[in-house]
Amino acid sequence: MPLAEAPEIVTAAVLVIGDEILSGRTKDKNIGFIAEYLTAVGIDLKEVRVVADEEEAIVAALNALRHRYTYVFTTGGIGPTHDDITADSVAKAFGVGIDHDPRAVELLQQRFGGAALNEARMRMARIPDGADLIRNKVSTAPGFTSATCS
Repeated sequence: MPLAEAPEIVTAAVLVIGDEILSGRTKDKNIGFIAEYLTAVGIDLKEVRVVADEEEAIVAALNALRHRYTYVFTTGGIGPTHDDITADSVAKAFGVGIDHDPRAVELLQQRFGGAALNEARMRMARIPDGADLIRNKVSTAPGFTSATCS
């Protein structure tokens, strides 16, 4: 009788991005929520890092974490403001381009109407090349994921 293979242990890290977290102006509410959810679905959260809104720090942390864990979740930094550089930093870490994704633009047009899609809102449609969209029930601005970026 062959031995049963041990189940693969699925691991994750959370990368929290934001000067507002590090300064204490904003209290993080994502870590506990994500940890609880991952535990419930059988994923072991192994590490949490908090970095500033600095491209170099985001890229370095993401590259370190993505090689150690099955999944890396990021929080913060994908909004419409000028200092939201997470999407650009993710693209840089994975060595892919980034542009306005037509799928994301369509979602935002449905939400805000074409005339209301100003430059700030269009920033939320910037998605790294090859990424899949994650629907956002709250603000419509999609997140993104990629199984090919490892």
